Amino acid sequence: MLAASDPYQGHGFTALTVILLAGTAALCGAVAFLCSRFTRQNRSARTPVAVWRDLALLSSAGGLALYLWGCLHLYLLDRQDRGTRCAYVDGVLQRPGAEATVGEFVPLRLVCRMPDGSSHTAVVPEYINPTIAVLLLLALAAGIVSLLLHRKRHATHRKAGRS
Repeated sequence: MLAASDPYQGHGFTALTVILLAGTAALCGAVAFLCSRFTRQNRSARTPVAVWRDLALLSSAGGLALYLWGCLHLYLLDRQDRGTRCAYVDGVLQRPGAEATVGEFVPLRLVCRMPDGSSHTAVVPEYINPTIAVLLLLALAAGIVSLLLHRKRHATHRKAGRS
């Protein structure tokens, strides 16, 4: 339940700042690693394990980039803007100043609760959460394939070493 004294319980400025800074650093590291995979030396040494691992990392980086994009939308809003954005449902002004907001990080969204008990999301683009889910599932699948190929390769090498 929302306290009457603070109807705007959105995402904290400090938390969003930390997420944006740490996420940007992680994203830059992932992109730098992926770019290093395209050097002439690394291209010639590509294995199926490395390709699947890189696909998993690329999918994860894409999901992180989208999450940061959604966080940036929230970061640039102040309390007044949140109230204004929540007052509109599908572009139609409902009840200005009568709604409260609740911020959630997973899934990333700003939920606007109306006085009549209904709710809707605002600010974060609608495509962000479903796309992140698909990218993370792709990353998980590619990571599992990479792991299975890696184990298979090591099992084959161990058998060859015993002979």
